[in-house]
Amino acid sequence: MSAVVSVALATDADRAALERIRARSPESDPAVALPDVPVSRIPRHVAVIMDGNGRWASARGRPRTDGHRAGAASIRRTLVHAAKLGIEYLTLYSFSSENWSRPEEEVRALMELCIEHCHSEQAELSSSGVRVVVIGRREGLAADVVEALEFVERSTAECRRITVCLAINYGSRGEIADAARSLARDAAAGRITAESIDETAVSSRLYTAGMPDPDLLIRTGGEMRLSNYLLWQLSYAELHSSPVLWPDFSEGDLDAAVRDFATRHRKFGGLATP
Repeated sequence: MSAVVSVALATDADRAALERIRARSPESDPAVALPDVPVSRIPRHVAVIMDGNGRWASARGRPRTDGHRAGAASIRRTLVHAAKLGIEYLTLYSFSSENWSRPEEEVRALMELCIEHCHSEQAELSSSGVRVVVIGRREGLAADVVEALEFVERSTAECRRITVCLAINYGSRGEIADAARSLARDAAAGRITAESIDETAVSSRLYTAGMPDPDLLIRTGGEMRLSNYLLWQLSYAELHSSPVLWPDFSEGDLDAAVRDFATRHRKFGGLATP
């Protein structure tokens, strides 16, 4: 074992983490893909705010839709590398509930791009072990968009190497309101009591129920705001702001974010541990 790889597997926790990753994904080997980072410090769940498609296109004198198409290529690149690193969940802010206010032509192009990639990428996603999950309100989406999203969800449902969660027509305040509404209906029907509603109960009614909270949030494009994204789930996430516009976000940029995460001492409200 090289001296560098030994850093990744220096402790029992590192070796246990590698065993957990390989049990789910034998092809993943973070000790090789990122040997200078202890395997136990690879984030399990990474959330991304993919910012900068429009600025990328404008800087090149091209329409914003070209930026979105270039951004779609960056999704594929990031997903492939995240799987190599052993990341288990990758949640992407694809279309917010506020994005409907954008020009109609741009919204239509985004929806067409979504349909196109759900069909063109489905076989590759499935063969690569990528499970696709979609969160957000499906009401308001066109029938052909919903059909494409449900198609790729169904066809990848048994995949286990990595889960990519697409947040489409998503807003965190709306998600929390939907969870509260669901709990209120059950309380009114006598299925639960008000006293039984705790953080676990709320989490179980969110769109992300069953997934671990993100460990790391990456926002590209140099901005520093949450933009109504996973407000409940990001309570204890580490934040990484990258100046790189999303279409230019590379494997090396993901490595840099993971290295940054690995230096953090997560306290969860308590005292830092070594």
